[in-house]
Amino acid sequence: MASFAFILAHAMVLLVLILSSFNSFAKHGYSSTRHHQHHRHHPTNKATINPRLQQAYVALQAWKKVIYSDPKNFTSNWIGPSVCNYTGVYCAPYPDNTKIQVVAGIDLNFADIAGFLPEELGLLSDLALIHLNSNRFCGILPQSLANLTLLFELDLSNNRFVGPFPSVVLSLPTLKFLDIRFNEFEGPLPPQLFAKKLDAVFLNNNLFTSVIPPNLGLSSASVVVFANNKFGGCLPPSIANFANTLEELLLINTSLTGCLPPEVGYLYKLRVLDVSSNKVVGPIPYSLAGLAHLELLNLAHNMFTGDVPAGVCVLPNLSNFTYSYNFFCEEEGICMNLTSRGIAFDDRRNCLLEKPLQRTKKECSAVYEHPVECFDYHCGGSGTPPAPTPLSSPPSG
Repeated sequence: MASFAFILAHAMVLLVLILSSFNSFAKHGYSSTRHHQHHRHHPTNKATINPRLQQAYVALQAWKKVIYSDPKNFTSNWIGPSVCNYTGVYCAPYPDNTKIQVVAGIDLNFADIAGFLPEELGLLSDLALIHLNSNRFCGILPQSLANLTLLFELDLSNNRFVGPFPSVVLSLPTLKFLDIRFNEFEGPLPPQLFAKKLDAVFLNNNLFTSVIPPNLGLSSASVVVFANNKFGGCLPPSIANFANTLEELLLINTSLTGCLPPEVGYLYKLRVLDVSSNKVVGPIPYSLAGLAHLELLNLAHNMFTGDVPAGVCVLPNLSNFTYSYNFFCEEEGICMNLTSRGIAFDDRRNCLLEKPLQRTKKECSAVYEHPVECFDYHCGGSGTPPAPTPLSSPPSG
């Protein structure tokens, strides 16, 4: 997935981040670190155990007690008060007094640990980074995490967390990177999420429902991934508010309906747009021809109709354009031969009479007998369900 490339592009060694002063997190861009070295041995910490490290010791011991499976023995050396020697625990000087060491980062990525997060984690008030990717943590997030006022990155991806969207993250003033994908969070997204100045938001592969909040774009994110949820409704026109920052927007399999709003064409920095496997209808907005940085455009498995506009096909950086399994009836200009531009494309299962592997005339006629008027869809951001479509879903044939 393109978002994985985003993560790799911003990867830096965790120690570089947490050994710098906490003030640097506010001055510089975040770094999404993903670590594959599971067992790291810290040099013995000879510093006097200060009250902050003592508090961290209480928190980490409480956490260890509610871990009931640790097959890779990540926490086997979580013994005694020298918490800076614990595997996955990283210390750094306190900004206001560099002689004092504090716990600034926790990285248990790929540890396969089973357990839950206790309330005592709120005692780790100096944390800037929490990375728990690919474990078996379950339950809900403790409200005490609101005490982590320096938290910059929170990665809870690929676990077994449940319940509504973890509202406690909304109270974290310095949070820039939020990754809660591949869990079992459910229900609506709070509009307040997109009022935060986040740099990246990964919400994919959960059980979120309702609609995408209408205040989209008050954030400053460069990557937003909604994929594989059940939002329904339309993509709100307020997506245009992301224009100055958004580079990747992934809406795969989110039960989207209605037309693609022309405001998507305002996202002039966009490199990746994927709205595949939804129920989007109507034409491709001509405004997409203004996305000069666009590299990947995936519209497959929807109910788009009309022409494939030449303005999109001549985008200077376009390298992959997929629009199969729709109802397009014509490819304008160079769109008929994208191979000549070195663009990977897929135009199967449309209504393109001159092309192979297309839909039957009967399938195409059933759609074009009921032309779509985008103005009939209530997509102004109110959350009102859209008008019914002639077909409840794209035919699978």
